Amino acid sequence: MSATPRVLMYSTAVCPFCVRAEQLLRARGVTEIEKVRVDLDPERRTEMMEKTSRRTVPQIFIGETYVGGCDDLIALDHAGKLLPLLSGETL
Repeated sequence: MSATPRVLMYSTAVCPFCVRAEQLLRARGVTEIEKVRVDLDPERRTEMMEKTSRRTVPQIFIGETYVGGCDDLIALDHAGKLLPLLSGETL
């Protein structure tokens, strides 16, 4: 069994979409989420925008795969593609 890929989430302190995304990831068995607080570190916000071309949070990466925001994560789950991605498969 392969290890769960690294989950990286750019977020802010007060963000209901970040909370929702984290709840979904935890419900799917993710125990560790590397959170980058872009409200505390403006350089990391710049990094996020360069990597994703988006300004809003959350922005989520699973392994090397850029998932997108909360709605993208939910859509991926509804399409049945989140669990395979979390188990190390590529999309």
